[in-house]
Amino acid sequence: MGLSLALNTARSSLLASSAQMAVVSRNTAGATDPAYSRKIASLVTGGGSARVVVSRATDTALFYKMLATTSGAAGQQAMLAGLDKLKQTVGDTALNTSPAARIGALNAALQHYSKEPDNLILAQAAVSRAKELATSLNEATATIQKTRAEADAGIADSVAKINDLLSQFQVVNQTVVKGTASGIDVSDALDTRDHILAQLSEEMGITAVTRENNDVAIYTDSGVTLFEKLPRTVTFNATSTYSANTVGSAVYIDGVQVTGPGAPMPLREGRIVGLAALRDDVAVSYQGQLDEIARGLIETFAEKDQSAVPTLPDATGLFAYAGGPGLPAGPALKGLAGSINVNALVDPAQGGTLELLRDGGINGAAYDYNPGAVGTNAAFSDRLYELADQLAADRAFDPSLGLGATASLTGFAASSASWLEAGRKTASNELDYRTTLLGHASEALSNATGVNTDDETAMMLQLEKSYAASAKLLSVIDEMLRTLLNAVG
Repeated sequence: MGLSLALNTARSSLLASSAQMAVVSRNTAGATDPAYSRKIASLVTGGGSARVVVSRATDTALFYKMLATTSGAAGQQAMLAGLDKLKQTVGDTALNTSPAARIGALNAALQHYSKEPDNLILAQAAVSRAKELATSLNEATATIQKTRAEADAGIADSVAKINDLLSQFQVVNQTVVKGTASGIDVSDALDTRDHILAQLSEEMGITAVTRENNDVAIYTDSGVTLFEKLPRTVTFNATSTYSANTVGSAVYIDGVQVTGPGAPMPLREGRIVGLAALRDDVAVSYQGQLDEIARGLIETFAEKDQSAVPTLPDATGLFAYAGGPGLPAGPALKGLAGSINVNALVDPAQGGTLELLRDGGINGAAYDYNPGAVGTNAAFSDRLYELADQLAADRAFDPSLGLGATASLTGFAASSASWLEAGRKTASNELDYRTTLLGHASEALSNATGVNTDDETAMMLQLEKSYAASAKLLSVIDEMLRTLLNAVG
């Protein structure tokens, strides 16, 4: 071998070792970054020289599995967070603040009052229990609608984040495509692109398709195009204030509806799906259940015409609402639980008379249950016993709410609380399962593509030896060339 050829070989080996050491250093620096994939420095020889080609460790199947499990976990997390907020309407069962417990307290107060119908202290206690019950339904409605508004705001945040991520993805994807076509190292850009895909998968279920020159197209898990050469626009009209009658807007991708009833290609997974289900399904059903409780209370305490030949319609009694004095039609008006209140004519705090609960007549003399002049029969208790019996009796409810067609008010309210807790427990269990899957998928992906610092350290030691050998060879060749030149001179 000539000295010039040996020199070129040594220089090539030295440069290759240096390039490989640089890659090992990159790997070591990125070992703690979960978005970093291990870089592989492959030595390619040809034409009497060697060069280093950098690629990265990948496992497409594991990566896509990780994206899918990320979407599932994010959706369940959003649902569980909302259900935890709705659970505040039930409160701690030990504190007896749920609607079912307050109905039971009202029933007990009525029974005590019926035994001493002339005791105004017991009458006041019954009215107080009624006010606490009405207030709990009002506050529960406010909590539900606040939760819906927060879910709506969460959807708006997700949509804004998706549009921003798609814009970032476009820039990085162009860098990857151009770099791949030019044959330059794009491994870091590929890491960045995968990281963006992982963030997108939190907001909605996605699938990615790799094409020529590492170009990638993104579709939702239902098949709607999200990115293909250019990002598609994701739109959503946020609603800042919610009432029971408010219908939230749907999310659209490039004009295609992907959430809500009527969506031709609805999203299946992701944070948006969990928030939309919470806002439009779970919270709406729970509101309907509370509205049915309010309707039952208004009807139970309603007054009937006591004339010999009744001609007047039933009217609100102890419990009133915004649409009174006529009774609400069943199924209940949306948001009825938010407007139910104790009739001011019975509440002394509002200038009312306690005896009207015992005697009737809230809506006039025709509705008086106590014979003779109002209040002359202080021992009259028939009305109170009747109210207590009606409160405990079975009645019809809207079967579409999933709690059965008939139940007592207390039973229906208890079933509603159980329904909510069952949904929360199911969401919690599902989140635990999805989180476990995500952990396994992430660990498997990390094992396949992550950096093992022990391996990198061993590789660095080996490359240092190779580098030292190449440097030694250069030193020998330099000495030989000096000897040759001196001999010629």
